[in-house]
Amino acid sequence: MLLGMIWSAQVWSTPWEQVESPSNGQSESIGTYNNGCLAGGASLPLAGEGYQVMRSYRGRYYGHPDMIQFLTDLSKKANKLELGQLLVGDIAMPRGGRFASGHASHQTGLDADIWLKVVDKPLSDDELIDVQPLPMVHLKQYKINQKHWGQSQALMVQLAAADARVARIFVHPVIKEQLCEREWNNRDWLRKVRPWWGHYYHFHVRLNCPEGDSSCQEQAAPPLGDGCGAELASWKPKPKSEKKPKPKKDVVKAKKKVPPPPPAQCLVLLET
Repeated sequence: MLLGMIWSAQVWSTPWEQVESPSNGQSESIGTYNNGCLAGGASLPLAGEGYQVMRSYRGRYYGHPDMIQFLTDLSKKANKLELGQLLVGDIAMPRGGRFASGHASHQTGLDADIWLKVVDKPLSDDELIDVQPLPMVHLKQYKINQKHWGQSQALMVQLAAADARVARIFVHPVIKEQLCEREWNNRDWLRKVRPWWGHYYHFHVRLNCPEGDSSCQEQAAPPLGDGCGAELASWKPKPKSEKKPKPKKDVVKAKKKVPPPPPAQCLVLLET
């Protein structure tokens, strides 16, 4: 019985990845974005108007119906604006839950990765198996890659962030900087665009908890304002000359962090 198991890091990473289909019944996002699951998940068709799902063999194209609807709506809007074909990455596994590696969140069907690599026409099935990322940031220099970043990418993020269903969008701090420097008629949506390391070739969309999903736990709202001032500046790496030397410490082997147990409803979901 899974309910009686001790949820070590290793056990935690395997049950969800072995599930091949969503559960039956009503859709519900359960728990938090980084410790939860998905009941009654829906699958995003592998191709639709203005988008394609990449690396579908990994089975990470399931989400809450709100997310599936959001992605199809976004791709249609982007298509009408001729922003290019959306390449959709990971959403969630059939019943959500924790991944073995790669994601801390994406557990409730309310997170999705959309690549900033814009293509003019649909990719072939072979190309979709192993799409190579297109970096928007020169990481070592901490500056934008002008060859890859442009109007289409900026408008794509703006289009997504302006949607009322969206709680947050994560991008590399340099990308946030680029968005802040542009002139926009309305800057309210910039509050939702949050700087986070690693998001230099894609942006990560996070939706609000769906109405009526009482077991879904919202994240605290972003700070007020557009986030383009001191907060954004704090992400910029300091020059070596300004870095204070760290005091030497005795080397202590760090203990492996054991993830917290998932909500009880999630454990039941694995058994049905």
